[in-house]
Amino acid sequence: MFASINMQALSSPEEDRMIFLSTFAANIPGIPVPQYTHGSMMLSEDALNQYNSIMDFPPFQGVIDKGQKIWETPFKNGSTFADCFDNGGVDIAGKFPLYNEELKQVITFEMALNTCLEQNGEMPMALIDPETMGALSAYARGLSDGMLMEIQVASEAALEKYALGKSFYFRRIGQYNLACASCHLTNGGRYFRDELLSPTIGQAVHFPVFRGGERLYTLQMRYQRCMEAVGAVPFESGSEALNNLEYFHSYLNNGLPLKSAVYRR
Repeated sequence: MFASINMQALSSPEEDRMIFLSTFAANIPGIPVPQYTHGSMMLSEDALNQYNSIMDFPPFQGVIDKGQKIWETPFKNGSTFADCFDNGGVDIAGKFPLYNEELKQVITFEMALNTCLEQNGEMPMALIDPETMGALSAYARGLSDGMLMEIQVASEAALEKYALGKSFYFRRIGQYNLACASCHLTNGGRYFRDELLSPTIGQAVHFPVFRGGERLYTLQMRYQRCMEAVGAVPFESGSEALNNLEYFHSYLNNGLPLKSAVYRR
């Protein structure tokens, strides 16, 4: 199955999404698609109960509160982050990443937050700084909780970026010669050593996550840790390669509800 999917370079984004869904329906049958938002926890009642208990009183609430303060604090010119986004930033995160036809590149939500800063005469934040961009993203993405992911690939130029992200997803890299698909498509929902691997579908809707309830990871930071785990030198967060990967990855999650800033083991 892995090889056949990898060969379908001419399939449309929606055909790709259907292939992934049908693969998981065969490999881990009986799981309603909305449950995929819980990742591998959907396969363990104990893990899901623990998750729900932790999320009742999340130990990382202080980080989200800090992000709210950053979001609401006016810039020197009096504007705020909410002024930069439609609907005051509510129910918009599920549209990112998006392809910007004018800039001819994929724009992630975190990049859009930095663009807001720059347009208002403020300094951008480091994309991998959990104290600033991490906290801000955790809060700002939470304004779209419950929104269904709706990534658009609406032009030939956008499709080219999507295809580059798809190619990256299937590319074997590092000392262990593994691809994203090796773990999260071929073996998604199965054990690798003592780790139950999460399937691709459902992954992109819940970042940032707090591993162990404390350590914040954005989606691209997670990509970087995975690259390190397979013995590869990670690309920088915000690089074209990771932006395109996130574009492809997020499209596959279309139709699933967002639930940002969650606990993961």
